[in-house]
Amino acid sequence: MYSNSPVWGCPSQSPLNECPQLSGSRKLCAWMEPRAQPGLVLSFRSWLALAVAALLGPKPSACGPPPGPRPNILLLMADDLGIGDVGCYGNTTIRTPNIDRLAADGVRLTQHLAAAPVCTPSRAAFLTGRYPLRSGMVSSQGLRVLQWTAVSGGLPPSEITFAKILKARGYTTGLVGKWHLGLSCASSDDHCHHPLNHGFDHFYGMPFSMMADCERWGLSEKRAVLEHRLNVCSQLVALATLTLTIGKLTRLIPAASWTLVIWSTVVCLLLLATSCLVGALIEHADCFLMRNHSIAEQPMRSQETMPLMLREVSSFVKRNKQGPFLLFVSFLHVHTPLVTTENFRGRSAHGLYGDNTEEMDWMVGQILETLDTEGLTNSTLVYFTSDHGGSLEAQFGNNQYGGWNGVYKGGKGMGGWEGGIRVPGIFRWPGVLPAGREIHEPTSLMDVFPTVVHLAGGQVPQDRVVDGRDLLALLQGTARHSDHEFLMHYCESFLHAARWHQRDRGAVWKVHFATPVFQPDGAGACYGQAVCPCSGDKVTHHVPPLLFDLSRDPSEAHALTPDTEPSFHRVVETVARAVAAHRQTLSPVPLQLDAADNTWKPWLQPCCGRFPFCWCDRDADSR
Repeated sequence: MYSNSPVWGCPSQSPLNECPQLSGSRKLCAWMEPRAQPGLVLSFRSWLALAVAALLGPKPSACGPPPGPRPNILLLMADDLGIGDVGCYGNTTIRTPNIDRLAADGVRLTQHLAAAPVCTPSRAAFLTGRYPLRSGMVSSQGLRVLQWTAVSGGLPPSEITFAKILKARGYTTGLVGKWHLGLSCASSDDHCHHPLNHGFDHFYGMPFSMMADCERWGLSEKRAVLEHRLNVCSQLVALATLTLTIGKLTRLIPAASWTLVIWSTVVCLLLLATSCLVGALIEHADCFLMRNHSIAEQPMRSQETMPLMLREVSSFVKRNKQGPFLLFVSFLHVHTPLVTTENFRGRSAHGLYGDNTEEMDWMVGQILETLDTEGLTNSTLVYFTSDHGGSLEAQFGNNQYGGWNGVYKGGKGMGGWEGGIRVPGIFRWPGVLPAGREIHEPTSLMDVFPTVVHLAGGQVPQDRVVDGRDLLALLQGTARHSDHEFLMHYCESFLHAARWHQRDRGAVWKVHFATPVFQPDGAGACYGQAVCPCSGDKVTHHVPPLLFDLSRDPSEAHALTPDTEPSFHRVVETVARAVAAHRQTLSPVPLQLDAADNTWKPWLQPCCGRFPFCWCDRDADSR
């Protein structure tokens, strides 16, 4: 199932060129609200659909891989880092000298975009080079990411990651850090979604995600809600127990029995006990480390995780320095609870978030130093990014615990606004990529897939649509423009926005079909919620859509109208046609993040012992 909203103004059963016209020669037909529909509605003839698929599908690279040995590939991804938090992207108060040096020695992308504004779908798109809707790594029910480790949803085994292709091409592949793309399907050890089932030879890290509940913070993703629900239930059961007791004693409720009173009392006590223990249960259920298929530490000691990750990275590089290798370092920084070691606490001018960002930059420096020490700098392509924008709603009391997205509007969770999807993008490969180069063309995290596959001498899959484009020619300066003319911006399964790179004018147009309603009025985020919603009454559907020219207004502060922009109707019609063509390439797939596959299942819970008594530290001796 996926969102198959009609082209705005066109009934979904009608071809675009059959839309009844409104008055005015440049008007589209009546705009319609985007919505999720249960099936695929194809209104073009089959030959046209095939032509569209050929047009939008992967294109062969214009040039072969660079001569010489294939490079090692080191991919560094931050978690929830705002583009405005990095020095080379304009921050002057948070110190990121190592990331800045990476940019000075390499190529910096200024319009680099995540395929989704939250973790799970963005990472799925990064690994597969495909919009997450194609793999089903989205929801239509408000469940934005995988909610627990013990759910049956996850990146389907049928998906092809760049790790699978590079492994087949002789690369040794490793992942250190966060996964958050599922673990098992039917039993706790089938590991159908595990990194090792998606092309990685080695995995050390969290199968789930770092979250505030791992440290029992004031901020909470699940614990606070579950405690509240359990307390309400226990109060209702307690009230029922008291009523039954009084009814029994006064004989006002003839059907009441002492057995019923006793059992309702037991249920009430169990609910109260569970509400008191739910924090510890979450820590054991989700906050643990794995080494390959085995649990290494449950629950994890968060303060000790950073040096353990660095040790794993160093060990992997040294073991495989004869190459070639692919190493994906997926940082737990800078997601709440912002676990920061004592050496970095209190060092920045931006509180705990700044401290955590500066510690992550130091980690980047340590990893780059390992490459230098092992003599691998010139033979390794290094890439740095974030999975999406910084979280504006991560506030507690008077403190801000989320990132800053610079001049860009919005943040994490907002599918259309630039602040949720514009991220750092830095490539370095000494001697191959020009140092200090800046690229202002639209690029995507999905582009990493065809780029590294090409460098490894592999081939992009031809049996499916791949939305990423090979960046090598653009990075080297032999291509003037990105291969992306259009990019779609989804929020869950709902299309919120699309951009058009009009190359002949040098313009980048952004069309918004739906935007979240900020709370409170006049705010720039959905404060009081974890993230902004994608659908429902807290989302505004724009008829006609909002239009911005990002090349002149990157902050999306001034919506254009037919009166202020002569090209308004032409731009909106062009984007509508591109969206219609894009939808012809979609196929119905199960949505992995909907409730059926995104609800905690006790038989899928990984546990060192018998749940809930899960405890182990199998790396204690080596530590």
